[in-house]
Amino acid sequence: FVFGILFAEQLNTIRLGGYKLGFWFSQQGSIYTFVALTFFYAWRANKLDQEFGVRED
Repeated sequence: FVFGILFAEQLNTIRLGGYKLGFWFSQQGSIYTFVALTFFYAWRANKLDQEFGVRED
């Protein structure tokens, strides 16, 4: 994710599948960030459910 931001100009000189490589890195990082946030949300929601006694089995 960071490579697409910090090294965008250098990466954009290379193309991958018709897209600039800087865009490709940013796009992949966005997907990974979304998946990580989803897992974090599920983990935190389960902890809150346990804390307040509304656990789902």
